[in-house]
Amino acid sequence: LSKDNKEEVLEKAGKDLEAVREQHFARLMKELQGTEFLKLRRAYSPGVQEYVEAPTFYKFCVSGTLSTLDEINSTLLPLSDSSLEPLQINILDYMLRLADLTGELMRMAIGRISDGEVEFAQRICQFVRQIHRELLLVVSRMDDSYDMKSKMEVMLQSVIKIENGTLS
Repeated sequence: LSKDNKEEVLEKAGKDLEAVREQHFARLMKELQGTEFLKLRRAYSPGVQEYVEAPTFYKFCVSGTLSTLDEINSTLLPLSDSSLEPLQINILDYMLRLADLTGELMRMAIGRISDGEVEFAQRICQFVRQIHRELLLVVSRMDDSYDMKSKMEVMLQSVIKIENGTLS
C-alpha cells in the first residue's frame, strides 16, 4: 500500500473483507449458533482474531483510526439468526489481535520510511504507542493472560523499531 495505489488497493480490500465476512464468517456463525459457543472458543478463536485484524487494519488505512469492538460486532449482527443468541467477538480476542495489528503497522511504517514518508511513519508510531499505552493499562490488571502479556512485549519491540526508523 503506497500513496500511488492506495485508492485501488483499499477498494479491493473493502470488497474482500466484505466477502470474508459474508461467506466464511457467516458459515462459522451458523455452525456455532445454538451451541454453547463460549465453551468452544479455543477452537475458533484464532480465526476470529485473524478476522478482527482485517477490519482494524483496513479502517486504519482508510481513516487513521481504530475499529472498536462494538463496530466490528455490529457488522456481524446481520449474519446472525435473530432467534438465537448472536455470536459476538469477545474482548480478549479483540485485544490479542490489536496487539498483532501493531506488527502490521510497524511493517507499514518501515515501508513508508523506505519510501521517504517519514512524517506518515511518525503518525503510525504515535498510533501504535497509544494502543500500547491503552492495552498496558488493561493487561496489568489481567490475572492469567500469558498470550496477552507476551504480545505486549512484542508490541513494545514494534514501537521501538518504528521510533528507531523515524529517528534515522
